[in-house]
Amino acid sequence: MIKRLSVSGQALLAGTVGAVAMAAFAFGPQMMRPADARPITIQAPHDAPISFADLIEQVSPAVVSVNVVSLRENNEFEEFIERFRGMPGFEDFMERRGGGDEDREPEEARSLGSGFFISPDGLIVTNNHVVDGATEIEVVLEDGRELSAEIVGTDPQTDLAVIKVDQGNSFNYVEFAADADAELRRGDWVVALGNPYGLGGTATAGIVSAKGRRDQLGRSSTYTDFLQIDAAINRGNSGGPTFDLTGRVIGVNTAIFSPTGGSVGIGFAIPASLAKDITDTLIRDGRVSRGWLGVVIQDLTPEMADAQGLIEDGGAIVADVTDGGPAEKSGLQRGDIILSVNGMDVEDSTALTREVGSLIAGSQNTFRLMRDGEKIDVRVTVGERPEDPYGDAMTGRSQDRLSDDTQGPLGVSVEPLDRDSRETLGLRDNEDGLLITEMERSSPFRDAGIRSGMAILEINGRVLTDESEMSDAIERARDEGKDRILVAVRAGEVTTFRTVEIAEDES
Repeated sequence: MIKRLSVSGQALLAGTVGAVAMAAFAFGPQMMRPADARPITIQAPHDAPISFADLIEQVSPAVVSVNVVSLRENNEFEEFIERFRGMPGFEDFMERRGGGDEDREPEEARSLGSGFFISPDGLIVTNNHVVDGATEIEVVLEDGRELSAEIVGTDPQTDLAVIKVDQGNSFNYVEFAADADAELRRGDWVVALGNPYGLGGTATAGIVSAKGRRDQLGRSSTYTDFLQIDAAINRGNSGGPTFDLTGRVIGVNTAIFSPTGGSVGIGFAIPASLAKDITDTLIRDGRVSRGWLGVVIQDLTPEMADAQGLIEDGGAIVADVTDGGPAEKSGLQRGDIILSVNGMDVEDSTALTREVGSLIAGSQNTFRLMRDGEKIDVRVTVGERPEDPYGDAMTGRSQDRLSDDTQGPLGVSVEPLDRDSRETLGLRDNEDGLLITEMERSSPFRDAGIRSGMAILEINGRVLTDESEMSDAIERARDEGKDRILVAVRAGEVTTFRTVEIAEDES
């Protein structure tokens, strides 16, 4: 006889099944864990500050607002002129306003920044971009005093400057924590003071978010590994200090990353060790003199090393050598891989630039190179870095000419360089290479960022004089089992290396 379950019996049964299922879900995965597995737990730090008020009260007298007057060109008016020049009625408009714009005087501009005293006699650190082009500098102290200041020295490369006020010799000052860079960790507390939007005496707090930032600023950071902090930094904070909990300066606020123009919690500060070295030099000499090679260098990427059959970890490859520069006089060549300087290993192109920049102009130094697969030592006499070592070298633009069917190697048409193309590309009169005249849309050269109008100077170290040599270099690389080639490319007046895939289509 078949029994019919009551409604309550069905409910009980379902509840029992559900309980079993939940038990299996709850205990099954735990039974699979190792016996010693434990979640990460951290004991709360006993020294976490309840308030930053005492710290801020003590360091605030050393922090100042920097108000700057400068003369700048009216770029907006120039853009207006260029936009409407040649349109009907333009000449009449210019005549009514009194003629052309050739004799216009620069306009007065005002800007705000921050700074801090580093000595009792009035030396102040700020950013170069705060005082750049200044005709008048006014420093406002915490007690409201307004003092005039003069520039002691500036260094655009690191965006640091030192200014000085002469009205007194007993200013409250702070010190750099230059020896704390290595100990500084992500998560350490920081406090930033400054003059955001003209609101002097503003304090914000946060943590160190990251260290060693280089390329996140969208600007040159050749000599600086920035600290990233999340203490609110805004316009007007530039040049102000960031403190640790002992009241020492761990960084000089210099930039923010922001899609809105205001703080989104990503600020950048120049580390104290670098800031102290640069400011000490500016106080002593008024400028920073850096060593200079006269080369264009790139990181040696794994793809570049593979294209040459090298097994090198780190280094910088010489992409171009300045005519008449220290590198050329010392025998450095395009394609050399610099492995070390005076016994110090070169990690990448940035490390090399900093190492050379620290050398004394006129000194002789030992460079270890990889050339044609062999390691050699070369004695190099460094020069002094010019104000603008490469001038307008990067301004050249290529005229990209595309086609659907090009008969040249890897989908490019080339022709030997002539006198006009060498002059356009800033090459020597006797320098060989091939000008790209046309390129297929599917060419692997195009995938590597190479365009028609550029010149191919060499492939895997082999200088090219005609199309057949280019084809031979590609086939030789394929015969050696290589999937890519290393190409020296000239664009504008700068040579760089690119890797180009040469694997044949097997479809």
